[in-house]
Amino acid sequence: MAELQLKIPYKPKWSRLLFIIMCLMFPLWAIVIPAALGILISRIILAPYEVSLSFAIGSSVLMVLFTVASVILTAIAEDNCIYVSKDGLAFPPFFLPRLKYRRNRMWNELLSADLHDEMGEKAPSGKFFMGFEQGALLPLDLSLVSEKDLEQFLLAVELWAVQCKRGPELVDFQKRIQDSGASPGQTGHTKMWEDELRRRFSCTAFMPLEPEQKLKNSKLKIVRQLAFGGLSAIYLAQQDGLDLVVLKEAVVPPGANEQVRKQAEAMLDRESKTLAKLEHPFIARVMDHFVEDSRHYLILEYINGPDLRQYVRENGALDEKQVLSWALKIAEILRYLHEQNPPVIHRDLTPDNLVLSKEEIFLIDFGAANQFVGAATGTVVGKQAYIPPEQLRGKSVLQSDIYALGGTIYYFLTGKDPLALAEASPKELLGAGVSDQLDRVVRKCTAYELEDRYQNVAELIDDLNNVASDETVETGIKLKVSARD
Repeated sequence: MAELQLKIPYKPKWSRLLFIIMCLMFPLWAIVIPAALGILISRIILAPYEVSLSFAIGSSVLMVLFTVASVILTAIAEDNCIYVSKDGLAFPPFFLPRLKYRRNRMWNELLSADLHDEMGEKAPSGKFFMGFEQGALLPLDLSLVSEKDLEQFLLAVELWAVQCKRGPELVDFQKRIQDSGASPGQTGHTKMWEDELRRRFSCTAFMPLEPEQKLKNSKLKIVRQLAFGGLSAIYLAQQDGLDLVVLKEAVVPPGANEQVRKQAEAMLDRESKTLAKLEHPFIARVMDHFVEDSRHYLILEYINGPDLRQYVRENGALDEKQVLSWALKIAEILRYLHEQNPPVIHRDLTPDNLVLSKEEIFLIDFGAANQFVGAATGTVVGKQAYIPPEQLRGKSVLQSDIYALGGTIYYFLTGKDPLALAEASPKELLGAGVSDQLDRVVRKCTAYELEDRYQNVAELIDDLNNVASDETVETGIKLKVSARD
């Protein structure tokens, strides 16, 4: 699902000045010095006795160091944005010393946030201090951040930094934003969030729930938002003040045709009951389905661990042995779903919906809400790179999940999403980095026409096992589904 992502320019005067200087010096460090170094090296080769050895070495080292330093300084001066997403924050490289040389920070590492110094009528003009784990303290000069960016940034802190303790001046400033920017009955934070949704999804008017909001007669409390897109959202919630659960929300817009609305609601109710009957050690259980304020909700079991997109982002593309092991486990989960009576089509198999916990792979989400929204609005909700053509036309079949699994395997191997509506070939990108056998499997999974794809998951599992047993990969990779703890 799409998610709120911010790119906040942060340009101190010194970085702008440095960038201008490095641009002006570009002919020197990018052309003149490399050319001089080349001439010196050729002179040493052609007439070694005419050039002092110490002079040659010293000059070469100085020219190389100057060029490398110039490239680094240019990159530092040019990279001057703060990136914000649901996964965390990424800061410009010139903040590395203050961040203990860790540029990327997860939200659970942000422990405190506060404003200091002078504060204006609507926006502060001093410093915004962020305290992270390991004693890292980062001050941001708010005169370098626009008012709009600051409001969105503070909203992200409130939504995703669950463990962050906000200082009194920060709380006071956020209240002033609400008072000055909200219409009657609408908080500033809600307005900001709704504006962001309108900008990204102009065809919808869906407004996600906020942290601390309660449902089911206060039995469910929203902890934080995990993701949102179109007319649905996913939250981390607490049930009965104890257990953490995942809450999936879907909304039919008020203008939807009444007949279509009823059909969509009946479909979601029917599918939620089907999913609740599933019993598999590596599928998150669907625990409940309810309707509140015309919104439909599924309560799913919470599996603690990184999703496989996060895992690949942090660890890089996987080796073929690991990919085969994971692909076989996921394929076995799909086989279980497809063998149900009636068969269960997942419709949203992507790296985002697979979680690694205790060295096992868990399927944590279903496309029921997405299908529900699509039926009500006439649109397709999902991740385009993993959606086969027949699903875009609203006709999902069992082979649609096989297509999505092929795209997921491609992502494991390359660290990149496959191209939408195209046969995926990891070998085209990696060359010798992937075997011909596994490349053929991925291409067959993601074939455009259904008749060219695997006809069922059992065929796919057979081919995966054949690849795993090939000597060029490593004999003996076989699926062993262990019992769930």
